Amino acid sequence: MDNLLKIQNGIAVSRASIPELPYDQFFTTLSEFVRNDGFIVQFFAYKDESSHKLLAVLRNSELYVVGTKVGSSFQSLTRNVSEKFHMFEREIAEQFGIKPDGHPWLKMVRYHQNYSGQSDVFGNDYSHEIPGNYPYFKVEGDAIHEVAVGPVHAGIIEPGHFRFQCAGEEVLHLEIQLGYQHRGVEKMLPTVAQKRYPIICESIAGDTSIGHNLCMCQAVEALAGLSVDRGARIVRTIALELERICNHIGDLGALSGDVAFNPPAAYFGRIRGEFLNLLQVLSGNRFGKGLVRPGGTTHVMGEEQRHLLREKLTEITPEIEHVCDLLFTAHTVQARFEYTGTVAHERAKDLGLVGYAGRACNLPYDARVSFPCECYGELPANTNFVTNGDVNSRATVRREEIMHSLQLICLLIEKHEQLESAESAVHMQDHELIPDSFVVTINEGWRGEISHCLITDTKGKVQRYKIKDPSFHNWTGLAMSLRNQEISDFPLCNKSFNLSYCGFDL
Repeated sequence: MDNLLKIQNGIAVSRASIPELPYDQFFTTLSEFVRNDGFIVQFFAYKDESSHKLLAVLRNSELYVVGTKVGSSFQSLTRNVSEKFHMFEREIAEQFGIKPDGHPWLKMVRYHQNYSGQSDVFGNDYSHEIPGNYPYFKVEGDAIHEVAVGPVHAGIIEPGHFRFQCAGEEVLHLEIQLGYQHRGVEKMLPTVAQKRYPIICESIAGDTSIGHNLCMCQAVEALAGLSVDRGARIVRTIALELERICNHIGDLGALSGDVAFNPPAAYFGRIRGEFLNLLQVLSGNRFGKGLVRPGGTTHVMGEEQRHLLREKLTEITPEIEHVCDLLFTAHTVQARFEYTGTVAHERAKDLGLVGYAGRACNLPYDARVSFPCECYGELPANTNFVTNGDVNSRATVRREEIMHSLQLICLLIEKHEQLESAESAVHMQDHELIPDSFVVTINEGWRGEISHCLITDTKGKVQRYKIKDPSFHNWTGLAMSLRNQEISDFPLCNKSFNLSYCGFDL
């Protein structure tokens, strides 16, 4: 730990205070940390004057940051240390043309021209091609056949390509290729006015507009020295929990449909709409857009909003309990859910899975507990009782989180009623940021750990903006869940993870 700087969630530090180690020492430090049950929050490159630097944000029970300077290549941590690094290193290679020497499966992440204009890191120039135009992994054998799905799907979903290597119905290997939704968000943010930040960050992943925008706002608040009144923090916390409920409810309905159990599918679909309407009560928008801004919120929660929230929660909580009982007590459902799409605890730990996908594999990490912000430090934690790593576990964790979030919102409404004065609405404006500084913000979005990193230059301008959606960790977990499963189980496994395409593609 001597080579690491301990930091806090949402607290800015000077860049000069971040240790910059020679790469050999950096490699050893990260190796020891990860081998001692540490995890990676962020690992990315940025250009600093004429050189390239790597920055790693690490976590165990605390947060740490450490950096190094590299040339055109560096020794791969994926091959020599842990699979946790594999996506991060591929992204570094794609974004800056810096090669992780020895990476066991070096391929593009999103397929775009890297920031330096180089294109030979991957052995071929894939930068100008459409995603997926590269040699896929192949399983050899007379009985092996290949099934390719997407990027255009039968349903109305985002584009992604899935390549299954099968022996009969059994899936031996699934390779997932994304990048069709790449918009260049990270490259864009340092070039636009601050007032555009919320609009862009709310659109990183449409189902996580509160989670991503909250990370951005907390980072700007840290760098601009903005304080947020208690009422606004309560509203922001309620909004994040409503977003969690909306998505978990919707996915339980989709899982019901995937096993042809239509009554709960219909009930969950209707109930999801109720919670989207509650977000509209809180923010004027069914997806929470336009609510969270640096310094607070744009809408004030008054007695009318509190009454509507409490009344609807009282009405709908028993309905949720009943429809969950209907789903989880059906023997036909359990026959499909249990032992399907299992990711073992050690595999999940090796990959660094986060959110409900990780908790379903008995990785108890929850950023609301480990690195609390907003009002979470004064709220009770959740407990998960089914952690076998299968579809049933992922569905059960979601059920538990729904009920927990309902409890949290009721507590938060009570806290808001006890305020001596109401919060003040804020509007987006440009703020002067502290120069030569670094901040990382972490929130437990509905999929898991969301993280934004901002680095400012000597003039206080944003030099590097790094974003990580929880899907960045978890797509490989979905691929592993299909190992030795029947290909007909893919829709069920896929929906039990329900990962973001555009949140990953950025």
